[in-house]
Amino acid sequence: MSVGEAAPQVSALMRGLDPDRFEQRLYAGPVEADERDYRRLGAADVPVRVLPALRRSVRPVDNLRALTALVAAIRQFQPDLVHTHDLRSGVLGRVAAATCRVPIRVHSFHGHPLPGPLSPRGLARLVGGAEATLAWTSHALVAVGARVRDDLLAARIGRPHQYTVIPPGASLSPVPDRDRARRVLGLDGAGPVVAYVGPVTAVKRLDRILAVARTVRRTMSGVRFVVCGDGDRLAETTAQALADGLDITFLPWRPDMETVYAAADLVLLTSDQEGSPLALIEAGQAGRPVVATDVGGTAEVVRHGRTGLLCDRRDYDGLSQAVLRLLGDDELRATMGRAALAETREAFGTPRLVAATRDLYHRLAMARGCWPTEHVEPVVTLARAR
Repeated sequence: MSVGEAAPQVSALMRGLDPDRFEQRLYAGPVEADERDYRRLGAADVPVRVLPALRRSVRPVDNLRALTALVAAIRQFQPDLVHTHDLRSGVLGRVAAATCRVPIRVHSFHGHPLPGPLSPRGLARLVGGAEATLAWTSHALVAVGARVRDDLLAARIGRPHQYTVIPPGASLSPVPDRDRARRVLGLDGAGPVVAYVGPVTAVKRLDRILAVARTVRRTMSGVRFVVCGDGDRLAETTAQALADGLDITFLPWRPDMETVYAAADLVLLTSDQEGSPLALIEAGQAGRPVVATDVGGTAEVVRHGRTGLLCDRRDYDGLSQAVLRLLGDDELRATMGRAALAETREAFGTPRLVAATRDLYHRLAMARGCWPTEHVEPVVTLARAR
């Protein structure tokens, strides 16, 4: 339940599915010391059973302990369906579910599981081989976007009939006005603000944001950049920004993320790899246009020229020019923001996420004989039909 793509989606399902129809149990590992706990930021109401053995580790003995704990949990609860999320939990959870012969096994790819373009080829083959093998044990695979699904199929992970595309769902709290948001964040002043929201990790390529900041500030000196998030590259990124004399405000994860979006004139994302970026969905729900690298499922969230501008990930100058174009055109920014608000509220709301997942479970449960025909709704993640 660390801050990331999976935790908000799982939390929405735990809240959204009818408790009179679905008996759910959510198992997760402990949040690591260098991660932020999503439960404290936005899911204090979601019951989570923490398995201490299911922590981040590469030691075989730790993985064996986690697997044993999952097998024990499944045998005790005897669910009709197990739905796994994220890479390590997806591996161990599916092995445990197959070992216990759970009737329905589902796995979600919230992001792109394959290593990035700069990763060693051996690692890509190892991860791809493991995911391909595990796909054979799964009755259904969920991808957050069509591009992610197509990339996985191209890597021979799963078969076309196994996949269902269910985009992420988000429900942003009411957005405060810009001046109030800036006062709350200590960003008083009339200058433009560009925000990045997300993990500060290698794949997110914060070095590109620093490069854009250097270029943009040479043309528009009053522009302020905000980075909101935590991660293993935070100290390195902060030090580099300081060494370069860049005026960048670093903020930790906040329970009121709508305040960060409200304070911004646009949101910037410069990743090497993405699934369907939740930050860009939230930016749209806040009525903010986006400049982003055209990777993964980003183009399924941001409509180029309509709700934002997309650039090749290698085109540093293109990213900078796109930011300058939007900052220099108030009318274009407002038009794109309105379009983003209209499109993301409908296409990426949590009610749609819950309904689509419910329908998937229903189809699987009916096909596998796990749900009486008189019911119209399915069982759910580690769920048992009542």
